[in-house]
Amino acid sequence: MAASRVQLQKHWLVPVLTLPKFKYADVEEKILGGTTARRGDIVITRGEGCWLFDEDDNKYLDLGSAQGVAMLGHCHPGVTEAIQEQAATLTLCPSYLYNDTRAEFAKALVDVLPKYLNNVFLANSGAEAMDGALKFARLFTKRTAFVAATKGFHGRTMGALSVTWEPKYREGFGPLFETTHVQFNDAAALDKAVTDQTAAVVLEVVQGESGVNVGTPDFLKTAQRVCKERGAVLIVDEIQTGFGRTGKWFAIEHAGIEPDIMCLAKGLGGGFPMGAFAYTKAIREVLTPGAHGSTFGGSPLACAAGLAAIEAYKDEGLIQRSGILGANMRNQLRGALEGVAMVRDIRGLGLMIAVELRTKVAPVLKSLMMNHGVIALPAGPTVLRLLPPLVISEKEIDIGVQAIAKAIKELKA
Repeated sequence: MAASRVQLQKHWLVPVLTLPKFKYADVEEKILGGTTARRGDIVITRGEGCWLFDEDDNKYLDLGSAQGVAMLGHCHPGVTEAIQEQAATLTLCPSYLYNDTRAEFAKALVDVLPKYLNNVFLANSGAEAMDGALKFARLFTKRTAFVAATKGFHGRTMGALSVTWEPKYREGFGPLFETTHVQFNDAAALDKAVTDQTAAVVLEVVQGESGVNVGTPDFLKTAQRVCKERGAVLIVDEIQTGFGRTGKWFAIEHAGIEPDIMCLAKGLGGGFPMGAFAYTKAIREVLTPGAHGSTFGGSPLACAAGLAAIEAYKDEGLIQRSGILGANMRNQLRGALEGVAMVRDIRGLGLMIAVELRTKVAPVLKSLMMNHGVIALPAGPTVLRLLPPLVISEKEIDIGVQAIAKAIKELKA
């Protein structure tokens, strides 16, 4: 039976629900289940840096960063302190009132964004950011159709789902926004698909969900050219790639393109839920009060976390470090897996890495976690995806690489 108790914490009486430890997984599955496939029955209770700990204090190296969000690791001291201080000061402030923390964060964010993206809307998630971007594209162009790429993933809300390609995510939820999907990296197909009825082209520079597929300069520059020629908006999804994941502040820097709108989330809040999309002055000029809004977006609490995160990315030199460590990690993986026939390819950009197999990846992921204490991600049925925190050490990379090599070789045997 569940029992309740009362704890005295900082002069507040806080009721804490205590359940027998073996019940946590059962309760989650009964109440919250149905949409997520669980990988095991471990119950994670705390995190520190690149490590997660379960209820028995077993530790796991987190090479997935909680779906790429914990880019500063778990419970980063600077972000944690900022959240604590802001929570004791002011957590909510509606957008119709000005706020000091929100203004400081907005200024810090624009300072690291490309100079032409000097307007920002603050949301709560990547999917919300994408939905807002699609709305602004329609408002700006007075058009309704979109062009996106095969294997692209942009979120699960109705708008974001419309430009997402994977049929298994879309099935059962139509009709969605009118979207033409072209082959990723097929510049000729993209050129043909964009017309004078296209509101926006929506692309990832590096496709994460489908296997860490890197966009070619020709494909990405064609997207920018045809949008300019035909009056469409170029929306770049940097939700997973932004804030140093690829070794640059933003992945567009590798390709040398200038989107009209850029969607952000994941690493934006240093682990705190937060999303945003940045846009040009031209798009700002068509907006009117009430054109878009968010109850929780841009809360002082989220902005305090985001401000601390941006300071950490800069002060700890994590952006350039990501590029160096990512290249080293890919080389180590190639060395450790050399001659293993089950491995088809190892690729990536910065600390965004894929190990593509010639077999299903699910057994490898389960073995990694249960037998070797390492958590990684899938990217499609055959790709093992690595999104380690940018604060990962060389020693932790060694631990991860050796565990991955063992799990793959053991499966082969």
